[in-house]
Amino acid sequence: MISLSAEESIGFVYILSQYSNIIYEFLFELYVFYAIFSFGLTRKKYFALRVAAGIAAMLVIGFGAMAAYHYIGETVWGRVLIYFTLFVLSVVHFRMCFDESTWVTLFCCDMAYAAQNLVYKMFLTLWCFLLDIGFGPEVWQYKLIYYTFFAVCAIAVYFILARRTRKYMLRRRQDYRTIVISFVILAITLILCSIEDVTFASLSSDRENLFDNQLYYILRQAGNLFSIMCCIVVLAYLSGVLEKRDLEEELRYVHYNVAQMKQQYEISKDTIEQINIKCHDMRHKVRSLLKSGVTEGGIEDELREAINIYDANIRTGNKTLDVILTEKSLVCEKRGIVLSCMVDGEKLDFVREDDLYCLFGNIIDNAAEAVAALPDTEKRVINLTCKAHGDMVLIEEENYYSGELRFEDGLPQTNKEDKMYHGFGVRSIRMIARNYGGEMTARAENGIYYLRVLLSSAHEQV
Repeated sequence: MISLSAEESIGFVYILSQYSNIIYEFLFELYVFYAIFSFGLTRKKYFALRVAAGIAAMLVIGFGAMAAYHYIGETVWGRVLIYFTLFVLSVVHFRMCFDESTWVTLFCCDMAYAAQNLVYKMFLTLWCFLLDIGFGPEVWQYKLIYYTFFAVCAIAVYFILARRTRKYMLRRRQDYRTIVISFVILAITLILCSIEDVTFASLSSDRENLFDNQLYYILRQAGNLFSIMCCIVVLAYLSGVLEKRDLEEELRYVHYNVAQMKQQYEISKDTIEQINIKCHDMRHKVRSLLKSGVTEGGIEDELREAINIYDANIRTGNKTLDVILTEKSLVCEKRGIVLSCMVDGEKLDFVREDDLYCLFGNIIDNAAEAVAALPDTEKRVINLTCKAHGDMVLIEEENYYSGELRFEDGLPQTNKEDKMYHGFGVRSIRMIARNYGGEMTARAENGIYYLRVLLSSAHEQV
């Protein structure tokens, strides 16, 4: 059994007391931001056990880091090695707890480390200022200031950054180049911070970060501010690129939706034309059969009902719109939905065929999906109107709905679980409206959903 002498024991305790705050405060801060940025990620089985076991392992590793800090913590590369090792091991622990891709894991850890370093440097800037003006608090006062400052900053990071980027991060579309660039910036920041800490620790007077020479204080604060700016750049870069990529992806889906609608319109137009031709021919044949007295029993009524589809054609004065509304009315009738239309199609001649199909197709499809789920069959009604006011054309749609309808950025949010591939129909409507110099608005009141689309016939398309 290895035994320590009294002097060695005192030295070991001294090491623990001197460096425990440094190591464990770093890990504490880092894991708080891990929790903030990982909210909503898919957890692995036995998540709580994995978290507890990993934290216990990191605490044990922290003892080794304290010893290493005692021997090499006063050198730049020694300090870089210690913090880099702790960060890498924490990333491994994070990866073991969440069932996500490597790039999603690195993204979250990258954001968390940048936020941790940002808050630390902001506190260090404040602390250097307090020391410079002669404020020398007791240990408990230092702890109170530190934890209060950290709590306020953590809450701010959550509301300003984490909550805003979460919806983009959960779509699981991360660019490895973005993450690599951010890691390089953070690595440079870590090295520069280590150089600062080691250098200015040797230049301090009675206590660390307290300087007799005012020039040292100015240089120290300049270094702190530089580190703060680097961390802000990383956080802004990651969140900005992520949001931009998400918007680009969303735009691609919207354009894809429009293209699919255009293709569907061509198919529907041909189908409706064929139906009209066949029904027209059948009507003449039925009349001939009736005159000749060939039919018997109830076959006459069956034949009349079979060709009633021809009379179901909706005529608005716009051939494209006639095809759309006729097709959608037949679909609605099959689903037990009443589609009520009062549309002046002539006022929409300035709208391209594919845009018109996409616009009305999405409006009716979304409404039909909402009312089809209603248990009260009398509420399965869609009211659609279109009228002109000068150069402006106003399209309005109303329908009942059930459940809770949430809006974000003025758009109703899909209730489907797979949000990544749904909800683009209403975005297509807004995109088309804006392309024709108009706007789309939506609201929900007392169980009724109201949609308004404004188009300008005088606007030159983008």
